[in-house]
Amino acid sequence: MALFDQYGSLMAGYRGLSSREFNPFDIAFDAILSPTEAILRGRKILLLGTNNYLGLTHDPAVTAAAIEATRQLGSGTTGSRIANGSYAGHRDLERALAAFYQRRHAMVFTTGYQANLGILSAIAGKGDHLILDADSHASIYDGARLGLAEVTRFRHNDPDDLARRLGRLADLPGDKIVVVEGIYSMLGDTAPLREFAEVKRAYHAVLVVDEAHSLGVLGETGRGLAEAAGVEADVDCIVGTFSKSLGGVGGFCVSDLEGFEVLRVTSRPYMFTASLPPTVIAATTAALQVLRSRPELRQRLTEHAKRLYRGLAGLGFELGPEPNPIVSAIMPNPEAAFALWTRLLEAGLYTNVSLPPATPKGLALLRSSVSAAHSREQVDAAIAMFAEAGRAVGLIAPARTSSAGGAL
Repeated sequence: MALFDQYGSLMAGYRGLSSREFNPFDIAFDAILSPTEAILRGRKILLLGTNNYLGLTHDPAVTAAAIEATRQLGSGTTGSRIANGSYAGHRDLERALAAFYQRRHAMVFTTGYQANLGILSAIAGKGDHLILDADSHASIYDGARLGLAEVTRFRHNDPDDLARRLGRLADLPGDKIVVVEGIYSMLGDTAPLREFAEVKRAYHAVLVVDEAHSLGVLGETGRGLAEAAGVEADVDCIVGTFSKSLGGVGGFCVSDLEGFEVLRVTSRPYMFTASLPPTVIAATTAALQVLRSRPELRQRLTEHAKRLYRGLAGLGFELGPEPNPIVSAIMPNPEAAFALWTRLLEAGLYTNVSLPPATPKGLALLRSSVSAAHSREQVDAAIAMFAEAGRAVGLIAPARTSSAGGAL
């Protein structure tokens, strides 16, 4: 048997979703012009699938900080912080994150994926219990697998089911650690965090919230769903990433838990991964300052998200349950998702195809994400392209015409 025969059915299915022209899982841009535009095969493309929520990848303060850090400190650290030591920027960024979240402790990881991997595998030991929302991100599931705790799933966004699961575990020894997300990355729905916090208190559990997609998006100061829901005091650990609103790469965890710093010598993904290079640390620190000082970016992002959501809903697309920067159109099957994605790309609009097993309930999704850097005209242009492409592939009803022959 060939080594990769185990993936035969998956590979066959994906081959059926690519064409001679485009493969949704292997797009290579010629150039990135801005947070909202790129060049693909010599044509300008509108970007609507990048998670670049605040548009900070091209912010002058962010790029200037990255350039200066590279000039002064070089291209990389060539090792982990445990082995090679921390640069001043690592500690400065951790202090800035702790101050932003009003927490005592902060740890920075090399990726957001590793933040979940490193935190969940280390805070829950043998005899403890991790209780995960069923729609949790792959990094949460993998963090649970890396550790020795027992894992229990509860129904997505269902506080009553969480309470039932915790009730069954109440008399068992060990800590009970509940893990949920702020905004879920596939359908863009938020967790009922206030209700989850009530359940957490009732059962004396620990609550971890992954705010990867809600940092910079929700809350009065952009701290995420815990801030927006008014339950920050009930959240024991907040995990997040720098690769969405902060426009870079990396991850973090903030907490007030006593003894949190021991994770620096117990979290294997932290201990055995090369630390973030100076350029990324400096860019992220600058991006965090922009996030804090420019609330209008968050306001503009919210306006664009609602505009796109309402526009696609008005066309007849079935969408996720609420308007957030992630706007996913639910497709009848993977073939329909690929057909619409291809038609949109041909028209000049880049979105994401999201398919099982990465999606909840086996859904096929055409996933979009807006940015504060988009203009209102760009959002309207994207809606118009969805209308034309959706009708062309038979996913929405044809436009009605008036007696004079114009579209209604």
